[in-house]
Amino acid sequence: MKVEKITYEINWNQFRIGYSFFIPCLNPVIAWGEIKPVLKRLKYKTVHKVVIEDGVRGIRIWRV
Repeated sequence: MKVEKITYEINWNQFRIGYSFFIPCLNPVIAWGEIKPVLKRLKYKTVHKVVIEDGVRGIRIWRV
């Protein structure tokens, strides 16, 4: 998955309900627009939130 010109490899088979992952980004709106089609294609129900973790701004995505 490519977000803001950086390629992230996520093991989708391990992304179970209750799990989450963090994607650092400068513009969360644009980043979410790049992530959302992948989640929709996989038919995953998710919740996302813009967060700052260890001083880094990004999006945390939880599978529900």
